[in-house]
Amino acid sequence: MNCVTEIEVEKTVAPEAKELRLPGGLLGFEQMKDYLLIANPDEEPFLWLQAKDDATLAFVVMNPFLVAPDYQPDVPQSDVESVGLKEVGDALLLNIVTVHGQANATINLKGPIVINRHTRVAKQVVIANAVDYSVKHPLPLN
Repeated sequence: MNCVTEIEVEKTVAPEAKELRLPGGLLGFEQMKDYLLIANPDEEPFLWLQAKDDATLAFVVMNPFLVAPDYQPDVPQSDVESVGLKEVGDALLLNIVTVHGQANATINLKGPIVINRHTRVAKQVVIANAVDYSVKHPLPLN
């Protein structure tokens, strides 16, 4: 197994809040290791990735396949191993959304958060094929 794209990551998210452990933290927030993944049906398809010990630190995330169905992130093997991915159904990908005012939002496709859906260990990675994607991929606003 060389990358998550060979695993065919799960494209759905369970509606209830889940605890996640990011041993390396998020890029720029390495000191924060424990997060809650919070889903609110009124905010679908967006979720919140909130620091467990600091509710003021929260990120909007979403399933990248909803806006980029052909998204094929090449996750380095070392990152696949670091979160313990072994089977097709083990992986879940979420990407951070940035809101730039009322009429503009983007999703970071270069740095997905790779989650082992069984252990809830996760890591934000820089994909090997990052040159193919943008940190500011536009989101359609309806």
